[in-house]
Amino acid sequence: MLQKILILDFGSQYTQLIARRVRELNVYCEIHPFNNPPEIDNDTVGLILSGGPSSVLENNAPNYNWHDVTVPILGVCYGAQLIAMRSGGTVARSLHREYGRAKLGKATKNPLFEGISAGSQVWMSHADTILALPDDFEIIASTDDIPIAGFHIKDTNRFGIQFHPEVTHTKEGGVLLKNFVVGICGASQDWTPDQFVESTVAELKAKLGDDKVVLGLSGGVDSSVAAELLHLAIGENLYCIFVDNGLLRKNEFEDVLESYKTMGLNVKGVDSKDKFYDALDGLTDPEEKRKAIGGTFIEVFDEEANKIENVKWLGQGTIYPDVIESVSVKGPSATIKSHHNVGGLPDHMNLKVVEPLNTLFKDEVRRVGKAINVPAKILGRHPFPGPGLGIRILSDITPEKVKVLQEVDDIFISGLHEEGLYDEVWQAGAMLLPVQSVGVMGDERTYENVVSLRAVSSLDGMTADWVHLPYEFLGRISNKIINQVRGVNRVVYDISSKPPATIEWE
Repeated sequence: MLQKILILDFGSQYTQLIARRVRELNVYCEIHPFNNPPEIDNDTVGLILSGGPSSVLENNAPNYNWHDVTVPILGVCYGAQLIAMRSGGTVARSLHREYGRAKLGKATKNPLFEGISAGSQVWMSHADTILALPDDFEIIASTDDIPIAGFHIKDTNRFGIQFHPEVTHTKEGGVLLKNFVVGICGASQDWTPDQFVESTVAELKAKLGDDKVVLGLSGGVDSSVAAELLHLAIGENLYCIFVDNGLLRKNEFEDVLESYKTMGLNVKGVDSKDKFYDALDGLTDPEEKRKAIGGTFIEVFDEEANKIENVKWLGQGTIYPDVIESVSVKGPSATIKSHHNVGGLPDHMNLKVVEPLNTLFKDEVRRVGKAINVPAKILGRHPFPGPGLGIRILSDITPEKVKVLQEVDDIFISGLHEEGLYDEVWQAGAMLLPVQSVGVMGDERTYENVVSLRAVSSLDGMTADWVHLPYEFLGRISNKIINQVRGVNRVVYDISSKPPATIEWE
């Protein structure tokens, strides 16, 4: 039996963080929207109600009938206010939005706060506050400004807290979550990479049998780990296709194919650069470029897949954040950009989809990859956008522009490796800007291209901060790019965070 914690999402920006913290305890958990909750089955050992942007005082406030739930419950922020108000307590608008750091009062003896010190820092983020509790509730936490920062329904395993234990600003939040998940819910801490591999390979063998699977490799972490899991399950019945779209990094096509040879995968490399360049000819709008790249990939993938007889499955490296996004509380998010995953294969292919990683976060994918001996060179790679350099050239795409950006990018990424900075960065790359600037080289005046370097730190790409790379390093890289890459005479460094900016420029 795979024990699990269910997390009902009321729209909080921190919901995925709750799941990550639970999984760090080696306990499996799932996120579901509050308005489409799953059945509480025998595998479920606990329930967490997330925070959210709504007010329980609104007429159509998000609701969930938790009264009949028999497993332990923890309400966080909105979840706590919902439990209190629906039980007969009083919730009101805060006089001032309660946001930021706060200190807990004296230590409580309640099991939820076992091992948490008095004065421990917590993080508040709410506009409503709980003013009064029903008689069968007891206060188990408070701060200087909030008398009811945590409560317990007496003689039950139901709790509520007005702060966020999942964020790093709550210094002992991990202790509280462990108290709930392991201590109160009794979850076994046995959901490990090795256990995942064993169960997933067994499930894949049962599902796929002797069927053939085709998978599009990108050279990245997700598709590579998905391919290795499928390979462990079905061996030579997995057919991998790696397409050179002409928008890869310098020498990436050859390097990635060489890496896959060591993994024993059945991989076919397809050079389709000219098809992609033709499809992109004259396009400057980012969305049009993405669609052209995605559409051409589908054509090439379709053509290659049809050369394999009796293929029945399409393998994909979809990971859990993609799944959560597609079933979020408010439905799929507004289109910021077209997704680069294979999603629109022709109907005539009539393939069923298999996604062995669709319950994992990115860091978990890496741990599973390590458990099945995927090369560290692949596991340690920074994320790279599906459309590749096509969305890092902020104008029309030509082979000449790609060549310039490949050289710039190679100098930057190689420099990060050489100076031991690569692993300190979550993602890095260069952008070729659609402007030219005046420069002086030797005795000549130049009017050439500007490139921007970008390096960010992040956990999962949902938020990101720019990395404070050493000035000396940036100076050396800038000098090397301008001296060695013909056509570039100015280098700038992007110091924007996400939000409000995005990681990529297009």
